[in-house]
Amino acid sequence: MRILFTAVLASAMLLAAAEPKTVTVKGYVLDSACGFTKNLKKPVSVECAQACAKAGSPLVIWADDGSVYWPTTDAMPAASQNDKLLPFAAQRVVATGKLYVHGGSKALIIEKIEAEK
Repeated sequence: MRILFTAVLASAMLLAAAEPKTVTVKGYVLDSACGFTKNLKKPVSVECAQACAKAGSPLVIWADDGSVYWPTTDAMPAASQNDKLLPFAAQRVVATGKLYVHGGSKALIIEKIEAEK
């Protein structure tokens, strides 16, 4: 009985951890490669970020605390979110959406995004 209870409790904890929570994120819309390989905390220029995105590099939100938020969808197959982020390339934004965390990665289903005022 104790083993069954432990298994049920562990399953409930996993399901609770998988539930997304709504968060608001502030940071720069940045080409993911520049952030990781060039250690940039903010974009070099709007033109650079747009060129990278148009070449297929994923845009991400590089938050003030250094966290990287990968925009995604809950549709299958998932589609690139670059079109949603392109108008904000190299700008500071405030984005609200559902946060999914797996390992050290953070994915955000963006419900609202706007330039930071």
